[in-house]
Amino acid sequence: MTVMRRRWTTSVLPEHMEKGTGKSHNGRLCCLASLSVLFWGLLLYFHFVVLGGSDIDESAPLKLNPIKIEPSHLPSGSDGIKMESTKVKSNGGRKTSKTNADSLVHDPSSWTRAPSKEQNFPFMRALSTVENKSDPCGGRYIYVHDLPSRFNKDMLKKCKTLSLWTNMCKYTSNAGLGPPLENVEGVFSNTGWYATNQFVVDVIFSNRMKQYECLTRDSSIAAAIFVPFYAGFDIARYLWGYNISTRDAASLDLADWLMKRPEWKIMGGKDHFLVAGRITWDFRRLTDEETDWGNKLLFLPAARNMSMLVVESSPWNANDFGIPYPTYIHPAKDADVFLWQDRMRKLERRWLFSFAGAPRPGNPKSIRGQIIDHCRRSKVGKLLECDFGESKCHSPSSIMKMFQSSLFCLQPQGDSYTRRSAFDSMLAGCIPVFFHPGSAYTQYTWHLPKNYTTYSVFIPEDDIRKRNVSIEERLRQIPPEQVKEMRETVISLIPRLIYADPRSKLGTLKDAFDVSVQAIIDKVTKLRKDIIAGRTDENFVEENSWKYALLEEGQREVGPHEWDPFFSKPKGEGDSSGSSAEAAKNSWKNEQRNQS
Repeated sequence: MTVMRRRWTTSVLPEHMEKGTGKSHNGRLCCLASLSVLFWGLLLYFHFVVLGGSDIDESAPLKLNPIKIEPSHLPSGSDGIKMESTKVKSNGGRKTSKTNADSLVHDPSSWTRAPSKEQNFPFMRALSTVENKSDPCGGRYIYVHDLPSRFNKDMLKKCKTLSLWTNMCKYTSNAGLGPPLENVEGVFSNTGWYATNQFVVDVIFSNRMKQYECLTRDSSIAAAIFVPFYAGFDIARYLWGYNISTRDAASLDLADWLMKRPEWKIMGGKDHFLVAGRITWDFRRLTDEETDWGNKLLFLPAARNMSMLVVESSPWNANDFGIPYPTYIHPAKDADVFLWQDRMRKLERRWLFSFAGAPRPGNPKSIRGQIIDHCRRSKVGKLLECDFGESKCHSPSSIMKMFQSSLFCLQPQGDSYTRRSAFDSMLAGCIPVFFHPGSAYTQYTWHLPKNYTTYSVFIPEDDIRKRNVSIEERLRQIPPEQVKEMRETVISLIPRLIYADPRSKLGTLKDAFDVSVQAIIDKVTKLRKDIIAGRTDENFVEENSWKYALLEEGQREVGPHEWDPFFSKPKGEGDSSGSSAEAAKNSWKNEQRNQS
């Protein structure tokens, strides 16, 4: 504060002194000096003590409208807070610098800041919908791209070309469910059962999306954006006998179409997702060698930003996510599911364990041969052998009948990590026994509990190869009460592992579609909040993607894991080379064999 010192004129002071009351001249001087000292003392005290801690212009009203920001919403800055310099006038007109941090509480749970234009990200309107408590779709809206028909409908019109060995026309009927199954042997329910092909989830998912209760035509409020491209059908047409240009054509065309859309520019495609009803290795061709397998959809820059839902994902990549294979049941209402669950609880199960499958003599790493031997030697094990020609393995009723009569169902790797049989067995209330964590535990983290011991048994493959364990003895060691609890967990999981009939709608139950969509919404919402907060995971290692999926809520760092040996690969080995591409090829060869 600046104080103007008043100056007394020389003509005034003598005049007043001469009109005094008769006191001595020295006394008057002492009195004036004392008063002057007192005045200046009080003035200096008021300036330095009272006003010393404030530099705010008191002549203007003080407006404080702080907005509470949760830690996950903080704007970017050195510590999650943007420090902005503000000029503040003092009483004397002097300018001083003050940061917004001075008005913030240092308790992270109550950080506040004034509104900032920097918070106006393009997706802020979508995030704000969740605050409308009267809107049941707040934070759940999905926008669906209206793709040209060449990316979906036209493929169905040419359904005979979708597979070299299988007439897919009958399997794409009934909204992708396939032809109805008759309940001749009393194994199924009377309605809701279909001969569903394991690779038609593209169509089922897209048709289920049409029934989603929170669709919107306004992309600015969408929590996520769906791309109804039939990626699985596209690659299925051209895997055998076509050059890489043909295999890649639709994927490149789609990427070009999407990147020209205004919706893409909001987040560069990171809020987009699509579905492919095949294993990830069909879309991960690393080279442009004509002999290399598949197309390169998942390696395109645009696809790296999107999320792709596949029936088997890569443990070493971050842009694909595992969703269940479609099974035979597609309920139209909740009651259908409840009745089936009750029926599975009451069944008498005469077999301790069972296995439906064929050996893989051409794969030296496969343990199927040993598992088949276990089943043959055991009096409490049941085997349904699958081989060339007619087989009960191709009969849904034979498969489900065996699973319904078994306590445990053995689920070794298929041609790749996963197999549809795991979901068929759980649908029958049979406790799955896995031998590789990539067969379920690191794949379907949205749909299955992270604590795998609650619903399954894990026996490492090496224990079978080295004959360190007897499957029968291992399963007999589990107490009956624990078996009962595990079976109940499996039966309770059934709704989230199946796809409801796309032509109807479940009530309160959430099926595999609902679980997947909510997981995508949660993923995009978290990403948006991280962008607002300026958070980046600089320590993220994509090759450890399978580990991040296993982290508990709030955890961000990964380290050594007991399953590391299962997912180790030689340096420089790509996802589409070696065993991965070979697995994809074998999957197709066995599809050919099953149709012969």
